[in-house]
Amino acid sequence: MRFFFVVACAMALTTSLALPVSFAESDERSTAAAAPSLLSRGIYSLFPQYHARGSMTCDNVPRVCRANGIPGPDCCKKQCVNVMTDNQNCGQCGKKCRFGQACCGGSCVNVMYDPKNCGGCNKRCKKGSFCQYGMCSYA
Repeated sequence: MRFFFVVACAMALTTSLALPVSFAESDERSTAAAAPSLLSRGIYSLFPQYHARGSMTCDNVPRVCRANGIPGPDCCKKQCVNVMTDNQNCGQCGKKCRFGQACCGGSCVNVMYDPKNCGGCNKRCKKGSFCQYGMCSYA
C-alpha cells in the first residue's frame, strides 16, 4: 500500500514539472477571470436576500436616510438629501435652483434680491431696507 502511495506522488511530481510554466500561469489567469471562486465572493453570495454594504442605498432601504450624519431624510436617485435645503432637489427630487438662487424651505429663492432671504436663507433685512447683491441696504 505504501508503495502505491509513493508511486502516485512521484507521478504527480513529474507531471507537474513537465508542464511549461507559461501554460500553467495562463491557465490559472483564465480560470480566475472566467469564474470567481466562492471564497472571493464571500459567504453571503449564497444568500440572495442579503445586500452587501455597497448596495445598501436608500431606494432599497429607506431608513438609511434617517441615520446620524446623513445629509437628509429624503431619497432622490439613490442618494439621501434634504429637499428643504438641497439646491439640486429643492422641494422635490430633480428640481434644481438656478444660479443666484438657494433652496430655502423647499422653494428656490433669489438670495441676491429677496429681503426675506438676503444673502442666504432666513436672513431678513430690517424693515424699510432693501436687498441688493445679497446685502441689506447696499448703496
